[in-house]
Amino acid sequence: MKEHRLRRIFATDQKTVIVACDHGGFSGPLSGLEDPGKLMDILVSSGVDAVLTTIGIARRFADRMGKMGLILRMDGGSSNRAVEMGTLRNQVSLEDAVRLGADAVICMGMIGYREESASLVNLADLVSQSSIWNIPVVAEMLVAAREGSKRTPEDLAFAMRIGVEAGADIIKTAYAGPPDQYREALRSCYRPVVVLGGEKTKTEAEFFESISEALDSGANGVAIGRNVWQHTNPGGICRALVALVHQGVSVSQALKELNS
Repeated sequence: MKEHRLRRIFATDQKTVIVACDHGGFSGPLSGLEDPGKLMDILVSSGVDAVLTTIGIARRFADRMGKMGLILRMDGGSSNRAVEMGTLRNQVSLEDAVRLGADAVICMGMIGYREESASLVNLADLVSQSSIWNIPVVAEMLVAAREGSKRTPEDLAFAMRIGVEAGADIIKTAYAGPPDQYREALRSCYRPVVVLGGEKTKTEAEFFESISEALDSGANGVAIGRNVWQHTNPGGICRALVALVHQGVSVSQALKELNS
C-alpha cells in the first residue's frame, strides 16, 4: 500500500530529509557526485530519511542505501550538452521502479516553461499507473516568474495546486518568502510539501535560514542536492538538516551541529 511506502520516506513526525542526487542523468559527473557509493554511506550514517536518485545509482548501489527510502527519478529526455533540448518524457516504467524497491517516483511539472505541456502529460501518466502499483508520486513543481519580477509565494501556490490536482501525493518545490505569504500558499496545497535546495548557496546561515522559514510556515521537510554533496562536509550538513527538520533546532544550533 502507498501508506507503507510513505512511512519509509516520512518519519513518525510526518517530516522528512531527502537528499537529491539525480543530477548526473542530465549534467554528467558533477563535483561531489563522482562516487555515489561513498555518498550513500555518508547519507546513511547521518540519519537522512530518503534519497532521490536515478535508476543507474539505484541499481548499482542498492546495498549501500541502508534503510533510507528510495525515490526514483522517472523523466528525462536530453543532457545539458544537447544542441536542442528533447521533449521531456518518462524513461522508466512503474514496473521497473517497483522491481527496484522504489518507495516513490518523481517527475517534473514545469509551469510557465516550454516543457509545461509534456511535463504535465508525464505527471498524469505516472499518477494513472501509480494506482495499479500502489506507489506514491512526487511532483517536482517548478514555476517561471512573471517577466521582470522574482518568483513569489503566489506563483508557487499556483504550481503546487496544479500538481496536487493532477493527483501527486507529495509536492517538491521551492521556497519564497516572506514566511506568512508562503504559509498561505501551503494552505492551498492539500498534500505534503518538501522544499528543494536549488543552486548552491553562498553561506550555511543563509541556507539554514530559508529552510527554517519554510518549516515554520508548514513545509514537511526538504529535498536537497548540491547544498549537501558539494559542501566540504556533506555529513555535517545532513546532520544539521536532520536537526532542523526533526528536532526543530534554531539556525545557530544547526550551524553548531554542522561544525561539531
